[in-house]
Amino acid sequence: MAGGDVPRPGKPVRGSATGRPIMAALDLLGRRWTLRLLWELRDGPHGPRAVLARCDGLSSSVLYRRLRDLEEAGLVTREPEGSYTLTQLGAELREAIAPLGSWSERWAKR
Repeated sequence: MAGGDVPRPGKPVRGSATGRPIMAALDLLGRRWTLRLLWELRDGPHGPRAVLARCDGLSSSVLYRRLRDLEEAGLVTREPEGSYTLTQLGAELREAIAPLGSWSERWAKR
């Protein structure tokens, strides 16, 4: 994907010339740090500095790039004071990936 191109259903994405919705979602969510940022925003709004503090190894340039991607995809919104929060669609995604968190806890106990 060229710089700035956010995967969208119906548009060609990595792994799908037709841009099937699941392939567009996998392309977006498969980008480095994307799932982590969604996870960090799961419990409410956070400012960029707070997110950076929670994500060892994340650069500020990648943080802002991913947040822009997530905003463009309609999953995150920036509040007037500058913090980021999940949109309704982002909250629905949070609910969809919550079982992965539960699974990872069971996996850790093995």
